[in-house]
Amino acid sequence: LAPGTQWKWVGRLGVLTGFVIMGFYMVVCGWTLDYMFQSLTGNLHKVTDYTANFNSLIGNPLRQTGWMILFTMLSSFFIISGVKKGIEQSSKIMMPILFLLLIILALRSLFLEGSSAGLLFLFRPDPTHLKPTLFLDAMGQAFFSLSIGMGCMITYGSYFNKNTNLTQTALQVSFLDSLVAILAGIIIFPSAFALTNNPDVITQELVAGGPGLLFITLPELFNQMPLSFFWGSLFFCLLALAALTSTISLMEVVTLYIHEEYHLPRKKSTLLVTVGVILLGIGSSFSSDFFNLMDLASAKVMLPLGGLFISLFVGWYLDRRLVIAQVTNEGSVKLGVTFLKVYIFLLRYIAPLAILAIFIYGLVG
Repeated sequence: LAPGTQWKWVGRLGVLTGFVIMGFYMVVCGWTLDYMFQSLTGNLHKVTDYTANFNSLIGNPLRQTGWMILFTMLSSFFIISGVKKGIEQSSKIMMPILFLLLIILALRSLFLEGSSAGLLFLFRPDPTHLKPTLFLDAMGQAFFSLSIGMGCMITYGSYFNKNTNLTQTALQVSFLDSLVAILAGIIIFPSAFALTNNPDVITQELVAGGPGLLFITLPELFNQMPLSFFWGSLFFCLLALAALTSTISLMEVVTLYIHEEYHLPRKKSTLLVTVGVILLGIGSSFSSDFFNLMDLASAKVMLPLGGLFISLFVGWYLDRRLVIAQVTNEGSVKLGVTFLKVYIFLLRYIAPLAILAIFIYGLVG
C-alpha cells in the first residue's frame, strides 16, 4: 500500500516485535508443556507446595530450555508441514471446551470459602494504584492480548474472505478477549485468597503479578475439585494447544516476511526463524533479566509504537475512500455516515494522541 516509502519500516517493526516476543514467550509456552507432562503423569497431583514446584521449574535453566526448544520445534513443524490448518480446525473444537472449562473453574473458585476477599481485590477500585506505569502496563497488555502492533492481525487479515465484516469481527474478538481475561481473574484472585493462610503475602504476590500465578494458583484449585487429575490434565493440555496456536501465528508473520522479502524457500525461512527464536529463548531461560528485558521492550515500547504508526498510516497516509471501502466491504456493510466520521476521527486524532500520551506518561513515570 505504500511502495517506495519509509512506511515499510512500520511493517518491519511489527515483524521484529513478533520475533522479540517469541524470544521470551516460547519459554512461557514451554512451562505449559512441563505442567501438561506433570499433570498427565500424576506428579502435579502429588505436589504439596505449588510455589516451590513452580520455582523449581523457573530456577532450572536447562529444564526450561528443553521445553522451550520442544515447543519452538512443534511450532516450526506445523509452519513447515503446512498442516497448521489442522491445528486451526482442531482449535475450533478445543477452544470452546477451554472456554467452558474456564467457566467451570470460575464457578468453583467463587464457591471457595474466603473467595470474596479475592473478588474485592479484583473489582474494587483503588486510586493508590493509578500510577503512570499502570496505564502503560494496561496498554501493553491490551496490545499484546489482541496481537496489535506485531503484524499478526495484518498477516491473517490478508487471508480473510472479502465478504468478512471487519468491524463486527474486531468487536467480537475484543469482547471475547476481555471476557476470557475477566474469567481468568475470577478464577485466580478468589482462589489465591481462599487457598492461602497469609493474605498479606498473597496480596503482594498478586500485585507483583506475572505468569507464575497461573501455574501456582490453578493447580491448588484443581486439588480442591473432584477428579482433580482429570481437570488438571485437561486444562494444561488445552492451554498448551491455545499457546501453540499463538506461537504459530507469531512465527507465520516472521517466516512470511523473510520468505517474501528475501525470496527464500518457506522451509529455509522457517528454519532461520526457529534458530533465532531458540537463541533468544536460551537467553531468556538462563537470565530472568534478559527475559524481563524482552518483555519490557515488546510490551511497553515496540507494541505501542507499532500501534501508533499504524493508526497514523491508516488515518493520514491511506486514501480515506480506500479505508472506508475496506471497513464497509466496498459498501456492502451499512455502517452509517456518522459512524464512519467518528471512526476516521478516532483513527486520526484520538488513537494516536492517546497512545502517545500514555506512552510518554508511562515512561516518564
